Amino acid sequence: MAALPIRLYPDEILRTECKPVEMSDRIATLIDDMLYTMYEAPGIGLAAPQVGEDIRVLVADVSEDKSQPIALVNPEIVDSAGVIDYEEGCLSLPGVYAKVRRPSKVKVRGLDRDGKPVEIEAEDLLAVCLQHEIDHLNGVLFIDHLSALKRNRLMQKYRKELKQRGDA
Repeated sequence: MAALPIRLYPDEILRTECKPVEMSDRIATLIDDMLYTMYEAPGIGLAAPQVGEDIRVLVADVSEDKSQPIALVNPEIVDSAGVIDYEEGCLSLPGVYAKVRRPSKVKVRGLDRDGKPVEIEAEDLLAVCLQHEIDHLNGVLFIDHLSALKRNRLMQKYRKELKQRGDA
């Protein structure tokens, strides 16, 4: 497994509507590398565009001990309920955090790492994480769910953070 470079906002691929993909050995290897990258970052979720791939693949693991990895190929939200306000961050927007309102429960369908159909019923943090990563597959970032005023303030802070890191 290899750690993949994480694309940072405003990289154009983060605004790309990703394409469905057929399961293959290459995709299985990508999933393994994405999981490794996510754990190393560290993060609780990672979508393919964040590592430069414009395909519908995501990984997640919200467990405390990082023992419950989830990989989804061509995921789609088929049902949602409830409301939760959760402070989100993103590996592609280091140092930026904000409360986002989303459904507190979701049902997601897709393919697992072996290409088998899977359905996940998620609540709370896992529901938030899966929605956040599926947003990435649609070219949407968590900051897009914020008011323009809040988003502009966060982007000023983000640009400052990038300059301090030397990434700007």
